Parts: sequence; C-alpha cells; structure tokens
Amino acid sequence: MNFELLITALTHTIYGRLRKLGDGATPDASDRDRGAVSLEQVLWFVASGVAVAVIAGILWGKIRDEANRPVVSPSAP
Repeated sequence: MNFELLITALTHTIYGRLRKLGDGATPDASDRDRGAVSLEQVLWFVASGVAVAVIAGILWGKIRDEANRPVVSPSAP
C-alpha cells in the first residue's frame, strides 16, 4: 500500500471533520445539499458540450478533406 496516499487521505479526512466542527455543524454528511443544480451549471455544461461538438466537427472536416485528396505516387528520377 502506498504510505503517502494513506497519509494524504487521513489528513484530508481529519481536516474535513475539523472544518465541519468549527462551523458548529455535526460531522455527518446528511446536512449537505447534494441534489441542487443551478441554471448556471446547466448552461456551462451545455456550452462546453457545444464547444466540444464544434471542435470535433472542425477536426472531422479536416481529416475528411485530407483523406479525400488523391494519393501522389512517387516516381523515380
């Protein structure tokens, strides 16, 4: 087992518990809101999907154009 990974996980766990205790909350994870998605998050997700689709379309067009070019066979001098 990776000792450094174990120490890092333990450090983050302790830090997370101490932060929750410092806020006056219980260290239980049930008090967190896990289901809410804001409109901004949805719009960022849609924008990133559109950007990926546009870049993929540009690359696919360049690849298709290069593949449709005739092959120039080499000739001896």
